[in-house]
Amino acid sequence: MVSNGHLGAPAAVTLVWIMVAVTAVRRRSAGYRAASTRDPGERAVSKLTGWWKRRSSAGKVELYTRWSFHFFIAMEIVGFGLPGLAPAADGGPLAVSFALLLVVSVHSLVIGCLTSRALDWIVGSRERPVRLVAAVVVVTAVACLALLVLRRTGHLDESVSITLVGGLAGFGCGAVVLALEKVRHMRYVPLAAAGAAGAAAYALGIGAGESLGYLIGVLLTGMFLAIAYGFSGWLLTTVHELDRTRELQAQLAVAEERLRFGRDLHDVMGRNLAVIALKSELAVQLARRERPEAVDQMIEVQRIARESQREVRDVVRGYREADLAVELEGARGVLSAAGMDCRVEFEAAGRTLSAEVQSALGWVVREATTNVLRHGDARNCLIRVTAGGPSGAVTLLVENDGAPDAPAGPPGSGLAGLRERLAAVDGTLLAGPVEGGRFRLRAEVPGDGPRRVEVRA
Repeated sequence: MVSNGHLGAPAAVTLVWIMVAVTAVRRRSAGYRAASTRDPGERAVSKLTGWWKRRSSAGKVELYTRWSFHFFIAMEIVGFGLPGLAPAADGGPLAVSFALLLVVSVHSLVIGCLTSRALDWIVGSRERPVRLVAAVVVVTAVACLALLVLRRTGHLDESVSITLVGGLAGFGCGAVVLALEKVRHMRYVPLAAAGAAGAAAYALGIGAGESLGYLIGVLLTGMFLAIAYGFSGWLLTTVHELDRTRELQAQLAVAEERLRFGRDLHDVMGRNLAVIALKSELAVQLARRERPEAVDQMIEVQRIARESQREVRDVVRGYREADLAVELEGARGVLSAAGMDCRVEFEAAGRTLSAEVQSALGWVVREATTNVLRHGDARNCLIRVTAGGPSGAVTLLVENDGAPDAPAGPPGSGLAGLRERLAAVDGTLLAGPVEGGRFRLRAEVPGDGPRRVEVRA
């Protein structure tokens, strides 16, 4: 017979798993119900465009750059590999033509591997691909040298040979430049490649005029592709640095607020705790001597402790309360500094809000500003405070473009916390995407008459 002690732990674990499973099923069913209310055409468009809209600006630039370089692989094969079939079209050896196409294809794939690893290095997810750079240099040099040998033996025409050598060397220069950090090093790559191509052609016995053609062709192609690759890498670096700067600004703001709270708490509690420690020690000494003053000292300690509790509550209350005017002006400054067109409108004036209402609406502004910065790719934002109607309700509207097309699901903890704060003043909160790819957050607090709101920012 098994005792209850042995059954307790398995039963508790089983009960926890059942609760987790029920919660997951409820959330999943809620997401399905929310998704089923959307139009089928809207859901189809969301699936097609959501993978792009849900990306940040840095993610979009990175994806566009990567696929551009992937397209360069096909462009090199089509643009420079197919001209290598010209000898077969002119009655030349078929093996030579297909060997040229194979060489160009292998070279383009190696270039694609280097560009992919170089982009990973630029965004900080991998180390610099030094070995791949060396491999690209070797493969490019061997391929160009083989083409020059074929030209010297008469298997290639002059125009086809210059085109192939210029194309392979140019793409090789661009890929190598993408893995370099300093601009002064980048500009030497096409110069070195052009000089090496011209010198190798002349050393193999090709005429001086044609060797000069190889030098000029490699120089022009290499400079063009080196500039294109280098600019793409610089643009991606700049966008990621801006994105990291925005994250650091948010972290610094949080750290500064924590320091402020810690400083205020230290100023309030430091002196009082020191006084409590001294008076407690004095009371102990007096009690040991059986002096009646020990009771007076403990009463004083009790009074200081109560006063400390009150002061701590005041500090926490001041930390948790948010002033609407300060939050509106802060939202305008933060969003403007992030490069957005932020417009703050007051459509009424003359009404004084209570501290509770201002605190609740101030927290709505703070949370909405955080969501605009962290989610989506907003370019403009509207914050409007209005009051009117028979009840004199105060309405706060925050609307921005660039809303991500996120899948339907349970609301986040931020919005849930705002609803709790607004519920304390009988307010309501509505948030969600609207037409035109915009996101709208609307908070309303009922009033007691057709008075107007006065908020100065």
